[in-house]
Amino acid sequence: MTKWEPRRLEVGRQELEAILERARGSISGEDYEKLKAAVDTLELLTHELEAKGTSIDRLRRLLFGPSTEKTSRVLGEVAAAAGREAGSVEGAATGPGGPSVGAEEKEKRPGHGRNGAAAYRGADKVKVAHESLGHGDRCPACERGKVYTQTEPATLLRVKGMAPLSATVYQLDRLRCNACGGVFTAQAPPGVGGPKYDETAAAMIALLKYGAGLPFYRLEKLEGSLGIPLPAATQWEVVAGAAQLLTPAHEELIRQAAQGEVVYNDDTTMKILEAVAPAEPVPGAKERTGSFTSGIVSTVAGQKMALFFTGRQHAGENLEQVLAQRARELAPPIQMCDALSRNTTGQFETIVANCMAHARRQFVDVVGSFPEECRYVLETLRDVYRNDALARERAMSAPERLTFHQEQSGPLMAGLETWLRQQIEEQRVEPNSGLGEAITYMRKHWLKLTLFLRKPGAPLDNTICERALKRVVLHRKNALFYKTQNGARVGDLFMSLIHTAELGYANPFDYLVALQRHARQVAQNPSAWMPWNYRATLAQVTTGPSPPA
Repeated sequence: MTKWEPRRLEVGRQELEAILERARGSISGEDYEKLKAAVDTLELLTHELEAKGTSIDRLRRLLFGPSTEKTSRVLGEVAAAAGREAGSVEGAATGPGGPSVGAEEKEKRPGHGRNGAAAYRGADKVKVAHESLGHGDRCPACERGKVYTQTEPATLLRVKGMAPLSATVYQLDRLRCNACGGVFTAQAPPGVGGPKYDETAAAMIALLKYGAGLPFYRLEKLEGSLGIPLPAATQWEVVAGAAQLLTPAHEELIRQAAQGEVVYNDDTTMKILEAVAPAEPVPGAKERTGSFTSGIVSTVAGQKMALFFTGRQHAGENLEQVLAQRARELAPPIQMCDALSRNTTGQFETIVANCMAHARRQFVDVVGSFPEECRYVLETLRDVYRNDALARERAMSAPERLTFHQEQSGPLMAGLETWLRQQIEEQRVEPNSGLGEAITYMRKHWLKLTLFLRKPGAPLDNTICERALKRVVLHRKNALFYKTQNGARVGDLFMSLIHTAELGYANPFDYLVALQRHARQVAQNPSAWMPWNYRATLAQVTTGPSPPA
């Protein structure tokens, strides 16, 4: 039997695009997008397979993403592949003109292992008095001294399961007169009545859907199996109604985010089934057919605020709309993003810094082919990140952090810049290789990558925004899409409020409940109902029901 061999055809990018354009008229728009994505993927894989030093590891990271990019893990895998001992990897920094230098293994961060009782901040606290002894009673053991209450009580933790949403049926007695036929119904208990779904139901549905990525239909199935019918359509009606009450707080959050000292932005794809109006055409650019969710994180006086916007616009265009509310007397903020032009598209003024993690990742991708060269880059950046972590641990102010980085990280980055220049100018590296492209990228964006050495408060990377966008990715993975633009707007509102509460270590469930129960006060003064100050405002409110503890 003759072995089948694939036929190889040399087809350029322009020819493929022409074929796609001819096929556009005979297939649906959704099928066209799938076909185009498949062609783009095939082209990427072909390019990678033809490149020198391509490994299965690199292809796996391209297709499925890296499991971790920690320096010790990346270099450890390279050492293992070369037959080295794992203990000789971490910290062996090879500079441009010096020998390897050992480094102590980094201690494990606190937080590993079991959670203590203090970690259960949302748990109910029940005080249990001693069954026979009280403060000042005689000691039953020695019968000479007295016992006194200790400051720290003994703790006993019990965790119980419960349904996300529960229901209570109040059966009110009805009495009927046999003479006149009048019916007398018992009064409902205090606080019972009003809407069928109260504020806690709306908060829980929103938290599961937009905070944990649980689609409506899955919650419907879960609640149905627990004997609580909760149709997906009803869930949408509940959260959409709550969104109207939360809009003033969301708008105030956007206004305050516009005053930020540092703003981070990025975007990711998000499908909306409803036909969305195209974005404003850009001269010389192709018509934009995709939809995206932009993430913007802003820091103001130590408070972090997260915003999400879904539609045709890219991250830079959404940032433009946010910064339109910025006070004119404020200086331009620092903007942290990757080097994609769509992150800075728009009419606004910022001091742009580029993400060091993006530049570093390019060296991680080629570490298998250029282990020694990448080792120097990765370990130099590792030391810079350690300096930044030390600045956070010491709670340095922005000027103090700048001075610290200039003294500790400045020489490291200067040595790295010299090394990068030598690789290209002295022709030690092929410019078209994977390492050459990584070096070229870092040199091209060097000034924006090193803004943290010149500007107080400039961050090293855009990690905080990428973590925020994981909420969007989780929603996309489970729910797949938004049905309408209004559904996307509601999702953006809840994601913004929930993630901002989490960034400020506030309980997002309690926060959403409080906003709904005091909707009138929120509309009158939304700035007093932000995640970081709403509890102080609640303490001053004397009318209306109080939110749960």
